[in-house]
Parts: sequence; structure tokens; C-alpha cells
Amino acid sequence: MSDEVRAGQVRVRLDLAYDGSDFSGWARQKGDRRTVQSELEDALQVVTRSAERHELTVAGRTDAGVHARGQVAHVDLPEEVWAQHREKLLRRLAGRLPHDVRVFRVSEAPAHFNARFSAIWRRYVYRVTDHPGGVDPLRRSHVLWHNWPLDETAMNEAAAGLLGEHDFAAYCKQREGATTIRTLRRLEWRRQPDGVLEATVLADAFCHNMVRSLVGAMLFVGDGHRPPSWPAQVLAAGVRDSAVHVVRPHGLTLEEVGYPADERLADRNREARNRRTLPASAAGCC
Repeated sequence: MSDEVRAGQVRVRLDLAYDGSDFSGWARQKGDRRTVQSELEDALQVVTRSAERHELTVAGRTDAGVHARGQVAHVDLPEEVWAQHREKLLRRLAGRLPHDVRVFRVSEAPAHFNARFSAIWRRYVYRVTDHPGGVDPLRRSHVLWHNWPLDETAMNEAAAGLLGEHDFAAYCKQREGATTIRTLRRLEWRRQPDGVLEATVLADAFCHNMVRSLVGAMLFVGDGHRPPSWPAQVLAAGVRDSAVHVVRPHGLTLEEVGYPADERLADRNREARNRRTLPASAAGCC
């Protein structure tokens, strides 16, 4: 598949954020379910006075209830539309979009840029509090309450056993034809001054429910129900464990997406589209 933009069109990058509380995820869906993609595409069509909808491609298709602070998308616009609206597009989108989704930057993308396939990493943060009184009411839509004291040292010990390239089938909702092999580069817990625990999770990509399943497993370690070695044992088993709970989506935020230098974009697109397999020596490795 080529990432060349069709003649007569311009690829435009959008940097955006949204509160996912009232959205049924990113992707446009049939019926009247509200999604981030549909709100953005509808707004683009209105402000550019286009007869047709311009489809967006996104870096990470977030689930219902998941938030984003550093989401990236691209759209291909006719050259004449871009020339006419480029200087005013950002302000016009701000006037048309609902208040729970914002576009903060609109720019012409470099050659070969693809919001999804060019990305080399995504960084999520999951926020949880173990305060006995519950969650700050002003943050209740962005922080999970866990009604047991949590030991972040034990959770970080567990996290260390999950780093690297693995088949994360035990932590993913599998989809036919899709690989579950991912490279987990960073997974660490830090307690903030206000007592909220933040799990920073960075990988080249994520399969469905992966972050929320990993967090669910580590919470079981943090509250003493499982030893720190348990999440890695689940990973090595390669099958879903009923004890691993997929935590609720509202604690999760896509914070940032990373891209290579412009001259590396075409190579990165090809790499991202290659279906990965683990070397034979890695089979069964914990």
C-alpha cells in the first residue's frame, strides 16, 4: 500500500485532544452513536463547505470512555480546499466542535506521513487512587478508585517482567488476522504528590484492551492478591487468564505519539505493515 498522496490533494496533520467520557470510542459507527471521528469529520465538512466527508486516519483508535491529550490524525484535502481554508481552519474548527474535543494544531504533513503507520511509539497513562475516601470529585472521570491500599514497589517489580518484545495474547482481546506481538518499552508506576498513582505505558503499538489488562494484573499485585512474578507468568502462558480484569476505561489517557524524522517516514510505514513473528528461541520465554 502506497502512502503517496493522490494528485490534487494535500495531506494535513491534526493534533488533538478529547475527553472520552461521552464518546463511544474514536471510530465512526453505524447508527447514531457519538464518536470522536464522526464529530471531527462532520465539523471538517461543515467548515470547509465540502460536498463530501473527508475521512480521518488516526494514530490510535481509542475505546469508549478513553481520553486523549496527544492524539494525532491525518486527512487528505483537495488542494483548493486547503489553500482556501488553511489559515482559518483551526479557529473555525474551534467554533464548530463540541467542547469535549479540541484540535490544537493543523499543519501540512511531510511526504509519506501516515498518522497510524508512521508512528514509532504511543504513550498512555493510567491513573488510579487508593485513597480510602475515594476519588476527588473533580477528577472522577479520569481517575479509577481502587478500594485496597496499593504497593507501587511491588507493581514496578511486576512491570519489569513484562518489558521487551513479547506475544501479548494473554493481555489482548484478539482479532482475526491481527498479530498480538508488541514491544513494550516502558511500564512504570509513580505516586504523585496528591497520592494518585500513574502508570506510564509506552510501546510501539497496542492491541485491543492491552493497557487496561496490564493495569488490571498489576493492581492485583499491588493490593497483595498476587505475587510480583504473576503477571509475567500469565504473559508466558499465552492465554487469557480469568483473574486478569480489564479495568474501566476512564482512567486511561493517550498522552503522546512519537514519529521518526521525515526522511525515515517511508521506511517506518513499510516496517509497521509487516506482520511480526517472534524468533523460535523466544517461544515460551517468560
